[in-house]
Amino acid sequence: MANKHPYSVHPSMRMVVDWVEQLPAKTGRSLDQWIKHIVKDGPRDEKARRDWLAKTYSLGTNTCWWLAEKATRPESIAEDTPEGYLKIAPGYVESQYEGKKGALRPIYDRLLALGLEAGEDARACPCKTMVPLFREHVFAQIKATTNTRVDLGLALGTFRPESKIPKRIIDTGGKAKKDRITHRIPISSVGEIDGLVERWLGIAYDLDA
Repeated sequence: MANKHPYSVHPSMRMVVDWVEQLPAKTGRSLDQWIKHIVKDGPRDEKARRDWLAKTYSLGTNTCWWLAEKATRPESIAEDTPEGYLKIAPGYVESQYEGKKGALRPIYDRLLALGLEAGEDARACPCKTMVPLFREHVFAQIKATTNTRVDLGLALGTFRPESKIPKRIIDTGGKAKKDRITHRIPISSVGEIDGLVERWLGIAYDLDA
């Protein structure tokens, strides 16, 4: 599928595709067959459907949750295919910068460009609330945190020595919580995207080598 925007398929998508392909061999039904069966013979409520699948078919917890969700909200199936994800990814970004946050869009666009320029294997994979930047793992994320500020999150958990991280780069407490994103740079205007921002975005990228 031709990708006409700067976004890439989320790394976890391959696992979902493989899981769907393996459903018939593991459970005796394809995804489409499961959905039709749940809708026809199962409860109407999503939680009740999870419990019913677990009790009646002894399926694993994750499988029950996933099948119940897809049967209850079939429109979400598109999100779990590469083609479907790439189609809806730009919409995630549009919704993040609509209304009062629209003025922040130039900040996002500039940070996205810098993130993708960090290396040829850098990828942007939008979620509903933020846009993570991946290499092997998430090395940064762009989030419209308030109506007046975008936070550039950075994965600096392995940077040494930590005392060398400038004060402008705020410790989020993420390292203690074992989150990938450990620091953030608050940005309120395009003019604040300077050499420091570019340098530390590059450092976060290099740390994921």
